[in-house]
Amino acid sequence: MVQLSISVCLLVGLLGLFLLAPVQMAQTPASMCTPLKTLNDSLSHRRRYMRHNFPIKYTIRVHHNEVFKLSNISRLRLQVEGLDELVLQRLWFQVNQGVLKKIIRVMSERHPSRAYTAELERRFKDAEGVFVQSHPAEVFQQELPEMIQDTWDNLTEEPDRVPESRWRYVSPKSLLDNFCHTMHCLFSECFASTEAQQDCEYHKGL
Repeated sequence: MVQLSISVCLLVGLLGLFLLAPVQMAQTPASMCTPLKTLNDSLSHRRRYMRHNFPIKYTIRVHHNEVFKLSNISRLRLQVEGLDELVLQRLWFQVNQGVLKKIIRVMSERHPSRAYTAELERRFKDAEGVFVQSHPAEVFQQELPEMIQDTWDNLTEEPDRVPESRWRYVSPKSLLDNFCHTMHCLFSECFASTEAQQDCEYHKGL
């Protein structure tokens, strides 16, 4: 009877692991979809606030790593063997945190797009908070692949130490276009059947 009980316990334990495995392997926790869709709703108005309320050909200075496109994601996937999607998602949050700060920084208090951008940043922080809470703390303590760590270090470098060659001048609208398209790509479970998600699938094959 004792041996039978042990066998039953082991069987139940194994079944539990199999049942948990799909949850642990899921690319995007279900809890992420609500804040990301709310963020996406705000981004749908980016043309009005980031183009119409700025002078024609207006650009802001950002670090070259903050010009984060679908092609950057595909290049990292190709160059970093076995790259975890979670690492790319962490990088996405780090990149766009800086992008939003730089856009807000160039606006006066009375700028017609300031309230919109501040709300966008708040919703972004809400999504980031859910992202952190959705994963064990150890995940964020793991060592990053060298290429990702280099990018991360560049993004957090003091501005006065960044060589002029690493700066790019990009329109606020283009920055938010990148923000939106890469979000759809990296959190594709929340944005099924969108054009940007299809673009992401194309870039995965490059």
